[in-house]
Amino acid sequence: MASSTASFVNGGSLPSFPSQRLLALAQQLRHYKPPPCSLDEESVTPVVQNPEKFRPKRAAVLICLFEGDAGDLRVILTKRSLTMSTHSGEVSLPGGKAEEGDKDDGDTATREAKEEIGLDPSLVNVVTFLEPFLSKHLLRVVPVIGILNDRKAFKPKPNPAEVDAVFDVPLEMFIKDENRIAEEREMMGEKYLLHFFDYETENKKYLIWGLTAGILIRAASVVYQRPPAFPEQSPKYEFLRDVGKITNAH
Repeated sequence: MASSTASFVNGGSLPSFPSQRLLALAQQLRHYKPPPCSLDEESVTPVVQNPEKFRPKRAAVLICLFEGDAGDLRVILTKRSLTMSTHSGEVSLPGGKAEEGDKDDGDTATREAKEEIGLDPSLVNVVTFLEPFLSKHLLRVVPVIGILNDRKAFKPKPNPAEVDAVFDVPLEMFIKDENRIAEEREMMGEKYLLHFFDYETENKKYLIWGLTAGILIRAASVVYQRPPAFPEQSPKYEFLRDVGKITNAH
């Protein structure tokens, strides 16, 4: 990682933060080390026996945190446009696929956030990267945690082609066993839990589930330094050794 966003993550000088709490959080998160994995050289969540046979495309999402009026940590989310070809109408984190000019996952996440919701990258201090997740479309998705350094300066400007709404939720809700249900699913013989969180604000109801919920459960666990108050049971993606063979054969 060679970009300016990565310099702080890798031990560079501290940028300014809007409160002592957020400064302390940034100092905590800069020391976070994702657990070792073996999909590729940069380490990812899924374990694959033959990594040379499987190289998913890269993507990144931005977990942008700020302090709410009540002093709680909140994260910015979007509701995707109904016209989108994938995940239409679903709640997601700002983000998308890596492009050639991106220097690292932080660049990808902040660039996509600017395109989708008008969030200026200069307003975000990237503080750490979590271990990647694998989407159902076989995208290698890296969660990038950033802190909004000027909440009042951010005026959401959703791109109507991609985003119907921009809203925020308390991060801690993703480790509480409230307004949550889970369904057991199975993929290639692997059983896992799919989590669904209900959230209501300004008379609008949102359902946060799937990959986005999984990423936010992990982010909240790292930020608050405690596990969720419910069984997480994430997929381990052992089936990818078979997917790799299929992908390699075409």
